[in-house]
Amino acid sequence: MVSKTTGIVLRTVKYSDKASVVTVYTRDYGRMAYMVYGIYGKRSAAKAACFLPLSLIEITAAHHPGKDVQQMKEARIEENLVNTHHNPIKNAIALFVAELLYKTLKQPEPESELFDFLRQSILTLNEKEEGITNFHLVFAMHLCRHLGVKPNGDFANPVYFDLLNGTFVQYPPQHEHIMNPEITKLFLQLNRLSFEDMDQLKLSRESRNNLLNNIMEYYKLHVPEFYGLNCLAVLQEVFS
Repeated sequence: MVSKTTGIVLRTVKYSDKASVVTVYTRDYGRMAYMVYGIYGKRSAAKAACFLPLSLIEITAAHHPGKDVQQMKEARIEENLVNTHHNPIKNAIALFVAELLYKTLKQPEPESELFDFLRQSILTLNEKEEGITNFHLVFAMHLCRHLGVKPNGDFANPVYFDLLNGTFVQYPPQHEHIMNPEITKLFLQLNRLSFEDMDQLKLSRESRNNLLNNIMEYYKLHVPEFYGLNCLAVLQEVFS
């Protein structure tokens, strides 16, 4: 059945000279894979722009339940993200967010609240002119809540964060998956931030990288089949 939906592009992989498989998180169907033709032709620049990481698109496709790859009939840009895709820092963040979503949103079921959060986050990244160096950190922590792995425990005066059990604690646990007191303090502040006030957390390059590495370790421990991201080196280089 041919139907329309809106979606967020997570990944585009060349399948053949004429076809690509595009993974999209859609409002109505959750995570879907689509076969798309004509992205890489000489006259396909406008079409290719639809399938950049985090592109917000409107899709017309034949959706068949149980089929691994759907046939996309038409796609057009819903919101122009030129500020994101043409800004090196924003583009690096977009690559991080897209890969993080690709590797964590594995279930096909739609979740409107999650979709709305993702869409608004993408628009915020595109619209903000400054103060975005902590965007990827704040996004990763907010995504934890939607994935059901939000950190918990004593937020009053914690000394450590227990990565394995996902709790703030006063005393070090008897295992190696733990944040040191300095990073725990920053992590606690990060958990209280939104996109509106994320620039209030002042971080050195080393602290930002340490926080990101610890957050990725937390994901590995709590998100099934999450083994890390390939784009971290690029992102850390951009902020160096």
